[in-house]
Amino acid sequence: DCPGKEGTGGRKRNLTLLRNKLYMGQRRRTEPVVESTTTTGDHGNLRRSQSDRTEYSQKLQEKMAPQVVSSTPATSLQEDEEEVSRRMMARRVKIIAELMQTEKDYISDLDLCIKEVIQPLRNMQIARFDVDGLFSNIELVHQLSAKLLSLLEEATTDVEPPMQIIGEVFLQIKGPLEDTYKIYCYHHDDAHTMLEYYEKDEELKQHLRDCVQSLK
Repeated sequence: DCPGKEGTGGRKRNLTLLRNKLYMGQRRRTEPVVESTTTTGDHGNLRRSQSDRTEYSQKLQEKMAPQVVSSTPATSLQEDEEEVSRRMMARRVKIIAELMQTEKDYISDLDLCIKEVIQPLRNMQIARFDVDGLFSNIELVHQLSAKLLSLLEEATTDVEPPMQIIGEVFLQIKGPLEDTYKIYCYHHDDAHTMLEYYEKDEELKQHLRDCVQSLK
């Protein structure tokens, strides 16, 4: 009955109708688009987008992979270095042991030569047989080798392998080694010539054979 109230009610109804029309209009505009993206080539665009994301994810993982596994090569490298160090130390121990065993064998041979060859020939006192000329300073060589072995044993006995200092042993005995072997090497050719001469003498040759047989 009141025009003012009727006008207000009309405006409300008009606004409601307008909202409904806008809502339906938006549905009409939206629904075809959704259908087209699902039924036409836009669906391919969606797949490519997912593929791009997957590819990007893979590339990102590849870029991050070195950082993630960077500790593995470092650890592996450290383990390799430790293994190489262990092998080198084991090899060093074997070399030192072989060096000492070789020196022991050498001293044993010299000892036999002195006891079974040189001393018997001296005891024979054969005038034409120059024992010292034939064997030079071999007894000094024997003494020096025994000294070297003693120093090596002192440097290695009850000493941990990393603490075994072998170089100092040879530096310590370097002078006597040079002096002794200079004499031995200097007389070597003369001793060889002397031996060839003695082997032409049947009596002296027999003495030498007896000594060799004693060694065997």
